[in-house]
Amino acid sequence: MSDYPSLFRSEEMSLVQLFIPTEVAHDTIAELGELGNVQFKDLNPDVNPFQRSFVGEIRRIDEMARRVRFFNGLVEKEGLPTRPLDEFTATTLLLAKIRKVAESMGATLYPIDANADKRSDALREVTSRLEDIEHVLNRTHATRKAELMKIAEALEGWKDTVAKEKLIYETLNLFNYDARRKTLIAEGWVPTRDITRIMLALRHATETAGTNVPPILQEIHTVRKPPTFHRVNKFTEGFQTIIDSYGVASYQEVNPGLFAVVTFPFLFAVMFGDLGHGTLVTLTAAAMIFFEKKIQKIDIGEMMGTFFYGRYIILLMGIFSMFTGLIYNDIFSKSLHIWHSGWEWPHDQGNGTLTAVSTGHTYPFGLDPAWHGSENALVFTNSYKMKLSIILGVIHMTFACCLQVPNHIHFKRLSSIWAEFLPQLIFLESIFGYLVVCIIMKWCTDWSAPGAGNPPSLLNMLIYMFLSPGTVEDPMFSGQAGLQVFLLMLAGVCVPWMLCTKPYLQYREHQKTVAAGYVGISGNEGMEGPRRSIDDAEEEGHGANGHGGAEEMEEEHGFEMGEVVIHQVIHTIEFCLGCISNTASYLRLWALSLAHAQLSEVLYTMTIESAFEPGGIGAALFLMFMFLMWFQLTVFILCVMEGLSAFLHALRLHWVEANGKHYEAAGYPFAPVSFAKLQEADQ
Repeated sequence: MSDYPSLFRSEEMSLVQLFIPTEVAHDTIAELGELGNVQFKDLNPDVNPFQRSFVGEIRRIDEMARRVRFFNGLVEKEGLPTRPLDEFTATTLLLAKIRKVAESMGATLYPIDANADKRSDALREVTSRLEDIEHVLNRTHATRKAELMKIAEALEGWKDTVAKEKLIYETLNLFNYDARRKTLIAEGWVPTRDITRIMLALRHATETAGTNVPPILQEIHTVRKPPTFHRVNKFTEGFQTIIDSYGVASYQEVNPGLFAVVTFPFLFAVMFGDLGHGTLVTLTAAAMIFFEKKIQKIDIGEMMGTFFYGRYIILLMGIFSMFTGLIYNDIFSKSLHIWHSGWEWPHDQGNGTLTAVSTGHTYPFGLDPAWHGSENALVFTNSYKMKLSIILGVIHMTFACCLQVPNHIHFKRLSSIWAEFLPQLIFLESIFGYLVVCIIMKWCTDWSAPGAGNPPSLLNMLIYMFLSPGTVEDPMFSGQAGLQVFLLMLAGVCVPWMLCTKPYLQYREHQKTVAAGYVGISGNEGMEGPRRSIDDAEEEGHGANGHGGAEEMEEEHGFEMGEVVIHQVIHTIEFCLGCISNTASYLRLWALSLAHAQLSEVLYTMTIESAFEPGGIGAALFLMFMFLMWFQLTVFILCVMEGLSAFLHALRLHWVEANGKHYEAAGYPFAPVSFAKLQEADQ
């Protein structure tokens, strides 16, 4: 285990057993909840929730929570206006009608004297009583408001305490109770590197409870698969969430979230590349990061909260978009003339088509600005971005395939390297790796030079490579036809290689096991050595999450050669067809980049460019109006809507095209008892 946590693999986990005296149980869970790195297992899966040991305490806490909600409602309602008193008009007719209505409704009627003086005396007496009552009500209201102000100051603390207490007793209900020893027995997963911190927390809980009997912690051996836990910070959390949304990594599997920190914003930027738009996105993300402490204290809503959660992702997407914008030489659909162009237009302004003349210079970085505004600019950028997307796609898929190797080495599946990884890599590179090499060669060849020949169509070349092996219409180098036949045969050999080798190795290994006389065992019968989990024999799931453990007990189901062959056939067909469809899928990089650039150009042409007319104050006001319209449409359409579109496409490329080459995603997340997560849920 390394000294420092890494995102390359999940944390090494240990199953521990705790013996907790009842008098220190509450303080122990409180300390572990503050620490937030222990996931307890449910040792009472067959016990009804209403029959567990601490159900009475949980009911009392629920009653406390109800009262807290009641006080919360009073505090929120304090600003509402009071209900006005009803006024009555005394007329004989009205009184008669009121009497009839009141009698029909069963109301109580009070007699009134017919003498006006006596009625006045009675009215003054009633008014006096009402004034006294109103005075009492005012004083009561003032006292109530003062008390509610005191309650409001402590209300959040009460909510937090009630939530923590309920979590503590819900956790205690997961434990077994040893009545003879008056001890609670708990089991749970912990990061191995945190065991020392946990033992210190247990010691502190003992001191807090004022007892001399400390909880006992010991590691135990188990055949169960541990949960997956990646230590993240506020920078890497968003990227890890993107990968976890696809599936949680298997225990100790290579984590693609580490590489997504770079590849995700880069692929986004290939589709969104614009120096101006990238600058706006970067400034927005930088503002959210700079004011993040203030923003965290206010309610910004679910939608804005999602953007705030991914502020570091947005920051890198903006920075990479600025980089690709420089490569495309595109800033709000215009170009930058930073260095000397490699082309210049002739001064003779005839009526015919002008052809740019080479100046002998080479634009050192990015696209030459002379292409902007030319009639064949779209043809050139279309071809350039399409080929670039193929190159990036093949590199990304090749890298994803190579991530199989550290997994096979770590899990000691060395035969899978040459039985699975090697034929997959050869198949991919013999077809699409060869295409990438041809693209680069075509770029590096000066087709205007004498004897250079005609530039070949790479799409037709790839089609004829399958339909007519050995035939090349416009060869790029000598021996190309023979090389294509060899690569095609190599790809063809890889198919039965992938199809047959792994099932044969599994069958041979099974035969060796049977010949040696070994049989599968379940539970812990006949096991010796380190202490084992008390429920390994019949545990139904992983802790309270309910994850099944069938995959860890595959030997109980026996070896079925037919199932192995069917699985391998499906896997082989999926990979071979996936190489073609996935490579074509990366063309979305070209399509979205082209659409983004064209939409930006159309927006600029229809707003600001049309407002550049000579004139007086009216023309200036019109220009300002069109600028505001252009800026708003740029932000909401090009930055927000186009940005969300590019984000979703980058997500698809990582989930399907890349993760499908190596990512098993068969794990379940580490869910420790944590008070910090309670506070996050309340927010």
